[in-house]
Amino acid sequence: MNILVTGGAGFIGSNLVDRLLVEGHDVAVIDEFNDYYDPAIKRANLAAAADRIVIHEVDIRDAKALSHIVGLGQFDAIIHLAARAGVRPSIKHPKLYIDANVTGTFNLLEAARQAGIKRFINASSSSVYGVLKTVPFREDMCLNQTISPYAATKLAAEQLCSNYSYLYGMRTTSVRFFTVYGPRQRPDLAIHKFTKFIHEGRAIDQYGDGSTRRDYTYIDDILQGVLACLSYEGPLCDVFNLGESQTTTLSELIAAIETALGKKAIINRLPEQPGDVPLTYADISKSRDLLGYCPTTKICEGIPKFVDWYLKTYTK
Repeated sequence: MNILVTGGAGFIGSNLVDRLLVEGHDVAVIDEFNDYYDPAIKRANLAAAADRIVIHEVDIRDAKALSHIVGLGQFDAIIHLAARAGVRPSIKHPKLYIDANVTGTFNLLEAARQAGIKRFINASSSSVYGVLKTVPFREDMCLNQTISPYAATKLAAEQLCSNYSYLYGMRTTSVRFFTVYGPRQRPDLAIHKFTKFIHEGRAIDQYGDGSTRRDYTYIDDILQGVLACLSYEGPLCDVFNLGESQTTTLSELIAAIETALGKKAIINRLPEQPGDVPLTYADISKSRDLLGYCPTTKICEGIPKFVDWYLKTYTK
């Protein structure tokens, strides 16, 4: 297949590009290489694949540029990962998140419609579940309230996909990622930041009492679920959870990183942050049944893998 990956220079995107190339697909990437974190990291993510892919340095808010790229690309599918990420920054800059994540997704869907592309895979987030008390989270739950602009933009993007599926017969699949980690993880994310600070003997910020729980998902498992969507032939519009279906407290996560590094953390305890959800927990029965999704990397195995990558990459 000829596949366009937006956000292809990022953590998940660059790992996906590598996997698509291994499987024999033709790949083009759209990424604006913005300064949310060091653009040099993103360029390095694609360095090994650069001579085998086409890279378009474009902002998805630029509808005209998107239309041109998509119109000429003859793509079989679009995997849309590009987004402004992060709950806390979205509270500070809500308009930026709405422009990038909602308008940007609309621009891409419209370009796909004009080009006659019939398969669109959209990266959503577990944050859309907000503070639901019933766990694990199922895709058919009623989502009446999100608690951050980031989450609201992800739910809005899902709804735009449903519009284009209904109105234009486009096959749209939204995949709700549950706290993805692994090699190339963004430096602002907790596992990466904790590993760096503990290794360097610096204090880490722990928001709350350490009892918040997350369903951490290793990158290889996420990729398996995304790739399965390329051949999914169920309803034209569908939504899937991609998680491990196992929760880990913040305190347990820190302890796992300490063990992998062989060093104790210095902890700076802070109040809980607005917008942070207390619990994420994926029901993946639908993904198992319809996508053949089968995550295999538990947190006790994934954290040592990540720490090993970190030490090899940043302590040469």
